[in-house]
Parts: sequence; C-alpha cells; structure tokens
Amino acid sequence: MKEVLVRLDRCVGCHSCEIACAVEHSESKNLFGAVTEKPVPRKRIYVEYSPEQMIPVTMICHHCEDAPCVSVCPTGALTQDEISRVVTHNPDICVGCWTCAMVCNYGMIGKHKERRVAIKCDRCPDREVPVCVVACPTRALAFTEVEDFSGSIRADAALTLARGIVGGGTP
Repeated sequence: MKEVLVRLDRCVGCHSCEIACAVEHSESKNLFGAVTEKPVPRKRIYVEYSPEQMIPVTMICHHCEDAPCVSVCPTGALTQDEISRVVTHNPDICVGCWTCAMVCNYGMIGKHKERRVAIKCDRCPDREVPVCVVACPTRALAFTEVEDFSGSIRADAALTLARGIVGGGTP
C-alpha cells in the first residue's frame, strides 16, 4: 500500500506542498481563485521547523492503523478504509468538537474555524498521486510503498559511502 513519505534531508522549507494542498482543496482549484475564496481554503500538510536547528520538517497525517481520531469521533465524520487504512473526513456531519484533534498523536488534524469543521489529509482521492507530492520541487515527498522507500534510502546511503571511499575522502 502506497503512503506519502518524507525525505527530511531534501526538504528546503519552500512550502510548495502546503500551497498546492490548499489550492487542491479550494472551490476553484486554482491559486488565483483560491486566494479570494471565503472561507479561505486550508492546507492539510504542514512544514514546521525544529526549534533548535531551524531545519524544516514536513508533517502529514499518518493514517494510523488503529486511528484514535476515528474511534473518538462522536458523529462518525471520520472513517477508515479497512484495506487502504486511509482516514477520511465527512465535513457534512462534523460538528467541530475537535475531539479528533485532541487525540491525534501527531497533531495532524486542523481546525477550519470559519466552517467549524475538522480538516485532515485525505490523500487527494481524485488524483493518482497526492498533490503535495507532485508539487514538491526537491522530491522530498514520495508516494510509494514503505519497503521501496526504505530501499532507496539505503541505496542512496551506499552510493554516498562508495563515492567517499573511491574519492579517497571520508564519507
């Protein structure tokens, strides 16, 4: 099963993923139209900075296996697909109690205060690849299988190590 995964070493903190996400979840689906919409469209991915080193860290919903947000939602606005594990949100039945946001271990459920509903990553169900991944100019975001992703990380590390040894320097 494919997931959105992050290569923190490639993220430069450009916020392209956040902008693309907000535009994708707008009525107009267009940057210039989205900025004039009321209420303003909200992002579902977050670029934060580590407090000590000011390194950008991209944060996105993990669609947890036993998602606590789903189990505490009093209206059933949050549901989880049994096969893909994707947690989806139905804003039409959300009452904006924010209980889901309080129990999210990763802080990935936002509040759309104007509409009084929770918002979260839906992995862009109408797209083959989530828009945040497509928009990332440094390819810090990948939509792939975990095994393939970790294999590519190991391959990159081995290549870096080999270049260091062949070049006579320390890796």
